[in-house]
Order: sequence, then structure tokens, then C-alpha cells
Amino acid sequence: MSLSPSFFNQVRCLTHRRSLRFNNDAFTVRCLSFIRPKSEKLLVVIGGGAAGVYAAIRAKMLAPCLSVLVIEKGKPLSKVKISGGGRCNVTNGNSFEKMVFVENYPRGHKELRGSFFDIHGPADTMSWFSDHGVELKIEDDGRVFPVSNNSCSIIDCLLREARRTGVQMQVGKIVSNVSCICDGKFYVKIEKRTIDIIEHVEADYVLIASGSSRQGYDIAIKLGHSVVEPMPSLFTFKIEDTHLLNLSGVTFPKVKAKLKLGSLSKTIPQLTQIGPMLITHWGLSGPVILRLSAWGARYLFKSNYTGTLIVDFVPDIHMDDVERFLIQHKNKLVKQKVINSYPTQFGLVKSFWRYLLEHEGIDGDMLWASIPNNALESIALLLKQCPFKVAGKGQFKDEFVTSGGIPLSEITLSTMESRIRPNLFFAGEVLNVDGVTGGFNFQNAWTGGYIAGTTIGELASIIHKRETMILPSSQEI
Repeated sequence: MSLSPSFFNQVRCLTHRRSLRFNNDAFTVRCLSFIRPKSEKLLVVIGGGAAGVYAAIRAKMLAPCLSVLVIEKGKPLSKVKISGGGRCNVTNGNSFEKMVFVENYPRGHKELRGSFFDIHGPADTMSWFSDHGVELKIEDDGRVFPVSNNSCSIIDCLLREARRTGVQMQVGKIVSNVSCICDGKFYVKIEKRTIDIIEHVEADYVLIASGSSRQGYDIAIKLGHSVVEPMPSLFTFKIEDTHLLNLSGVTFPKVKAKLKLGSLSKTIPQLTQIGPMLITHWGLSGPVILRLSAWGARYLFKSNYTGTLIVDFVPDIHMDDVERFLIQHKNKLVKQKVINSYPTQFGLVKSFWRYLLEHEGIDGDMLWASIPNNALESIALLLKQCPFKVAGKGQFKDEFVTSGGIPLSEITLSTMESRIRPNLFFAGEVLNVDGVTGGFNFQNAWTGGYIAGTTIGELASIIHKRETMILPSSQEI
């Protein structure tokens, strides 16, 4: 049988398979999954994460005439689901002042000082979710979560809005190649992961929001971009100290920690941080450690994740005062055992006090009267400058972040469009931007996605109006 030209005019998807099936009644193209009128512009979003879905919704909302196709290899918004221990740390509400906010981005803090967060900042993100039915709360440390304490509230909201606006989402597929064709469009190769099927679509716009996926980087390179080598960020420290095993679960509300690395000759102010710290069965974690790992990510990589961590457990007390408190305590409790009566001024738990005594070789059953003052000076020094040997990196399960990606110098941040390839856009972790823990990485995704979606939606709307404009007839002229 023959097919009318109108069939092909209505189909902008060419599907290739090892065999095409024919029968007497009809011609069947297997897995012909994306059909649209030829006049419609098409945006292909590579990646169904926070940045990609947010951008798709924004673009479709501004340009209902635009066809939007999101390609995701796994489940959409999978990082959203597991972040924040399954609660989804949406953003950070500690400060909406841009110049303060950007200092939470080890990679990007200089470039993001421009209009990036002015266009769509944390307050805008919170308003967006609130307007779409998700009630949010700001916790004491500034982290923003849904009141439900369930990431599904965020996921359901985004997927519901994507469906409402008409965003098409295809999962279990990957974009294996994107090439430019003569009329400025993109030829996008899509493969299904489980079976041998290849599809091609002709896209007017492409948004790469593939996170730290190698495929996203490879596509960007083929389209003329460079990539800053991706490396882990936001991780815990493995510590070589068997005595720490007995302290697993002990938390310190406020410590001052300084990271020293053999590969680093210069002083980096951000490698000294203040904040809560947690002892784990493998080493050290908590906000102060995660911030150090983020700021030191690339230096730690060069040092093979080894170095020395110096921790001040009483940062608000001067060394001389620590020594004085210890001596006063000794003189007051001369007949009591050292392990049973320890200074409360330092806010220490008994297990950590025992750790300090063992570190200095002091028997806990000794009486305070038997402890020489020079031993107390050693304990004071340990409280103020306790060294830990960093022997590797652990995993932070609440947030998976990579430093590196597409250099921001190759992107126009006010539009998120490539400076190298027109109508090519980027958003999210695929860029060389990463933040410390606390909702900053998601805010980068929301902002970048919003800006990219806005730019694409406005471009598509302008072109649609131009192409559908009714010209006056010769009689009217």
C-alpha cells in the first residue's frame, strides 16, 4: 500500500528498527511514540530531574504552542525523592540576600553574583510551590522542607503540573546523540534502554539537564562545549582512629574545623568552617564536614582524599580559659575520679571525655589530685586543636553532588543559552556549579530550569505569533 504525503507531514519522528512490519490492513511503524503537527516547535529536555522538569513546565506554560518532550533514563525526579532523607530539602531560607546566598556555592559563587538569583531566587521557588499546593516550612538551620516531611509532595506537584500543561515525558530512554542540521535544528537520537529500538526527532530547542550523567557531558562536547572534569563533592571523611568507633552517634553542636592538605601550598579561607559535627562508625560527618568537603572537593581529589583535620571542640573559649577551667576543676574535686567528674563548661559527653583521657594516656580511675598540670595543658590543647588523619571519603546519602561540568563562561546565565550553539540550553548540575548542603543545589536547579524554560517559552511564542500572523489580502491593501 502507499501512504499519503499528509501522513509524513504530521509526523516529525522517524523510527528505525532492524525490521519494519507490514500486513494487509495497515503499515505499522513500531514505537512511533511522539507525534506532533509539523508547524509546532519542539523542545527536547534531556533529563527528568528537578531542573529539567521545572524548565519543561515553565516553557510549556509560556508557550502552549510548543511541544515539550522530556527524556529520562530512569524514574523522573529520583534525586528529589531521596534528598533530605526522603523529605526533599527544597531550598534554603536563611537569607534571601543574593550576595550572602551565592557564598554557599564553591563553584559558581563569583559568576552567580549577577542576575541569576534575581530572576528566580529561593523566595520565588517557595512561592511557586506554595501557589501549586505544597505547604513549606523553614527549619532552624534554614533548610526548607514540605510540611508533610515527604518528598512525594514535591514530586507529585511537579508531575501533576507537567501533565496539566501538556509536557510529554518518556522514561526508560536515553538521548545517545544530538547533532545539528542545516536549518539550525537538532537531530536527536533516542534509544530505549531495554530493547533494540532507535528513534529520531527533529528538535528546535534542546535543554541538557542531565545532572552528572556522562552522556550529557558527551553530548555537550560533540556540540562544541568543553567540560571541567567531574569530581565528587559533599561527602563525609573516613578517619584513621579506632577509638572513634566507641563514639559513633556523638554530636557536637558547634566546632571549628580546619582542613590541611599536603597538595595545597596556599591558604584557602573556606577550608576552615564552623558548625555542627557528627562522629560516625567510619569517621566524621555533619554540616561542618560537608562544607569542608564541598569547598575542598577538587583539592581533596588531588590529595587522594587524604589530609589532616584540626578540630576545635570549644571554639568560643580561649585556650588560656580552657586550661584555667581544668585546673580549677582539679582543685575543686581532688578526691574524685577523673572519669566520673569532668568539666561541664565544655558541653562534653562522658564518652568523649573518656576518649580525651585515653588519647593522653590518663587512667580514668585516677583521682584528680594525681593529674599533673602539664597533663591538663595537653587536654586543653587537644580540645582546641585535636588532629584527625583523613584517610578517604565516605558517602552522604541525603545529597549526591558533583563538582565540575560545563563551564559557566560558555553559558549566558541570564538566558541559560549556550554561547557556542544557538537554541541549546543547560540547567542544573550538568553545569560547573555546586553548592554546600542545605538546599542550595536544588535552588541552582530551580533557578536554572526556570530561566531556561522562560527563554525557550518566550522564543517559541514569538515565532508562533509571527508564523500565524494573518497578512492582509491584496484587496485590503
